[in-house]
Amino acid sequence: MEISHFVTPKIKVLFKNLSQLSLLVALSFFSISLAAQDGNPDAGKALFKNNCASCHNKNMKDKLTGPALGGFEERWADYPREDLYQWIRNSQSMISAGHPRAVELWNEWKPTVMNNVALTDEEIEHVFAYINGVYNGTYGPKKDEGGGGATDVVVAKADNTWIYISIALILGFLAMILARIIANLDYLTKVKGGQVGQRKTILDILTGGGVVGFLIFAGIVLGGYFTVNKAIDLGRQLDYAPTQPIKFSHKTHAGMQQIDCQYCHDGARRSKHSVIPAANTCMNCHKAVKKGSQYGTAEISKIYASTGYDPNTDTYLPEGERTNENIEKILSKWIADNHTSDGGKGDVEDVVAEQWSAITASLTGPEDENVAGPIEWIKIHNLPDHVYFNHAQHVTVGKIECQQCHGAVEKMEVVAQSTPLSMGWCINCHRKTEVKFADNEYYDNYYEKYHEEMKEGTRTGVTVEDIGGLGCQKCHY
Repeated sequence: MEISHFVTPKIKVLFKNLSQLSLLVALSFFSISLAAQDGNPDAGKALFKNNCASCHNKNMKDKLTGPALGGFEERWADYPREDLYQWIRNSQSMISAGHPRAVELWNEWKPTVMNNVALTDEEIEHVFAYINGVYNGTYGPKKDEGGGGATDVVVAKADNTWIYISIALILGFLAMILARIIANLDYLTKVKGGQVGQRKTILDILTGGGVVGFLIFAGIVLGGYFTVNKAIDLGRQLDYAPTQPIKFSHKTHAGMQQIDCQYCHDGARRSKHSVIPAANTCMNCHKAVKKGSQYGTAEISKIYASTGYDPNTDTYLPEGERTNENIEKILSKWIADNHTSDGGKGDVEDVVAEQWSAITASLTGPEDENVAGPIEWIKIHNLPDHVYFNHAQHVTVGKIECQQCHGAVEKMEVVAQSTPLSMGWCINCHRKTEVKFADNEYYDNYYEKYHEEMKEGTRTGVTVEDIGGLGCQKCHY
């Protein structure tokens, strides 16, 4: 007996509704795919930082290791969009194939090789949207037309949550319809066969073994997905800028005052760690510079408190006398005298109390009630424990600038993580960074071989990859 023989009119209507809903779902996915072609500059910003920012200037107007990206669409206007996608994914293959625009770029920038970037068409469009937005001034900070200085343009971040919720609800509704149809067909089959049947209710369907098993499976898959993603992102939070115990401005020290990075982080040139400077390094300058350009006595007094320094007499308290009570008396006098002599406004006692409260809040904690002692700075750049990284190998041997990994710290009021420091990011750097042989005894073993090859024209340069920089044991052993 054909099953269509006992398909009721009600079930036929359900099938008709099912076909209409299927069409609706298809149209929804189609509209989403069309919307994706426009590109999301917010998504493009993260992709640009992870894949492009180490070589291309983020203002999109100036050259860096690679060309300025602003206006790229005009320069590629004579070629299909797919050619531009291919250039980003594998530039060398296009150069070898003789693509006119690819060859033109290679002749201008060789021997610098563009990294291959494994992005989908949709992700590339996100990057394009970000580049165009920054270049045209429609995305990110821009100048106030009224001349009032720089203002932040608030760009609404695309939120597709409602789309995913709608799709989930539609699919759930379709699943319920199908489950109901199957239950009715099963019931009719039993009735036609002379068996005693019972129609399943919605509750019976929802609490059935199939639905429960699917929910458990989905929970395991989603839980594993989010767990792995969060584990991969650990220590790689772009723009992570925690509040430090002292408001130290790198823009003032490394930028305006042009203090070399290695004066404070002197371990970078001679050891694995760059080291956080001890307070006595700060005191080398701040025995003379006793008031800050931004905060007056407020932040420098924290350094004095941690070292037990008396700025009134230019002496240090003996170790046994560095109590909170003694330090408070010393700094209260110092703050009061300098607040009034500097033309400070407001009640002196209130200013002293406010600054001392800030000192204790910054320098004390549950395990240490004394303000005197090491300053507990919060680490920003952090690699997993299974990764070996040696600062001296990069700074002294490789002659890498600090900014290549840490960004333009001399322009940062508060230091933030500006690069992902992921394995892929490091590998790409090793692939493109050329070894600096000149006056570098560390590479004497390689120099003769590669120098001859470059002299013969069989090689245009030597990258870190060529001397074993991609070996797993270099970073994991």
